Amino acid sequence: MLANVLIGLREGLEAGLVVGILVAYLKKLGRDELIPRLWIGISLAIALSLGVGALLTWGPFGLSFQAQEILGGSLSILAVGLVTWMIFWMLRHSRGLKGELEQGLDGAIARGAGWGLVVLGVVSVGREGVETALFVWAATTSTGEPVLGTLGAVLGLLGAAVISYLIYRGFVRINLAVFFRWTGIFLIVVAAGVLAYGVGDLQEAGVIPGAGQPAFSLAALVPATSWYGMVLAGVFNFTPEPTWAQVIAWLGYIVVTGTVFLRRSRRSPRPATSSGPAPTRRVPDAVEHTA
Repeated sequence: MLANVLIGLREGLEAGLVVGILVAYLKKLGRDELIPRLWIGISLAIALSLGVGALLTWGPFGLSFQAQEILGGSLSILAVGLVTWMIFWMLRHSRGLKGELEQGLDGAIARGAGWGLVVLGVVSVGREGVETALFVWAATTSTGEPVLGTLGAVLGLLGAAVISYLIYRGFVRINLAVFFRWTGIFLIVVAAGVLAYGVGDLQEAGVIPGAGQPAFSLAALVPATSWYGMVLAGVFNFTPEPTWAQVIAWLGYIVVTGTVFLRRSRRSPRPATSSGPAPTRRVPDAVEHTA
């Protein structure tokens, strides 16, 4: 549940900051009458995300066990790929995000601001929404707690909505660079667990050999029924008896992705910490300091 809270919080805050930039820029241009069109696009993006979540949840019903395992394993690996791309995309583009969004908005307005603003809203918010739906589904499927996992994601999204509104209104300022850096590290560890789970699914389906042959057993040290075993399983998809394929996938992902992420994070300029109330709306400036 905790992992999904963080996923919802991070992805929701990204989407909230994007919305804040677009709305603030329209107000700056004095084009308040165009804001409803933007909200139509945002609403469509939310509906698309919910539709993807529903399809992932109920779509596999009726499939054979092998087909379900292949689908679950493949989608889990796809979810890891998307969340990894999202982490590095934000790390690379965050400082220029404001300019890119404003440029896209200028282009939509220049073309008549009809469906262009709607499409901009769908694309800008829909990316985070679809990524969230897929990764939350993969995380909840691997832990076997769909209700708690979904509740955690909803709580994270609600928290992100509140924080985004407070930032937009100028009541709160946070060091977004630190937030995205630490949540990025946490999500890398969570994604490694989802990847290992996906590999396990493919082994159960016979796509990858080695099913039922654990590399080692930590069951005596970390019992699956203990409170700490359940916490590790719920947050990081920990399994006390992983196969060699799962161990290699988990360790390889942690080492490669974690090393690249830390190196690129250190290259990025470190902005000064900013917190506390601000007298004016500072959403655009806040996003400029996310890397």
